[in-house]
Amino acid sequence: MSAENMATSPRRGSRGRSAGFTLIELMITVVIATILLSIAIPLYLHQIRESRRTDARSALLDLAAREERYFDSNNAYTDVATNLGYVSWPQTVGSGYYQISKPTNVQAATATTPATFTLTATPIAGKGQDKDTDCQSFSVTQAGQDTSTNSASADSSSICWR
Repeated sequence: MSAENMATSPRRGSRGRSAGFTLIELMITVVIATILLSIAIPLYLHQIRESRRTDARSALLDLAAREERYFDSNNAYTDVATNLGYVSWPQTVGSGYYQISKPTNVQAATATTPATFTLTATPIAGKGQDKDTDCQSFSVTQAGQDTSTNSASADSSSICWR
């Protein structure tokens, strides 16, 4: 081999910079990924909780409509599950994350007061939705009043029924 060829050809056994990432580059990537995940995961969980709330509210409104249909035919509201198309109380709704309890305040109309009912949905313990401290229960009355309470039993209707 000529001297010219030796100068331009790589040496065998020599250590040049190998392709890949340095430790600093990897650590920066890990830090950026951690920051993104610390923001993304709570937002994702919040969106999941909100979609489950929507399921519960929809189920309550459907049950209120069933109560109104029953009232149209019988001139009274009912707390009997089979009269409203359910098997028994409590009824699991919202993809299994909420349950609707037996209608309360079911009263027949009198000469001075209208007929009434109150429907309530609460999260099922251990399914994850019970950790939603903003919206611990949803209620609907025969007058169409939508209410909600948080984990401190304070009114959270403005947050939960939007």
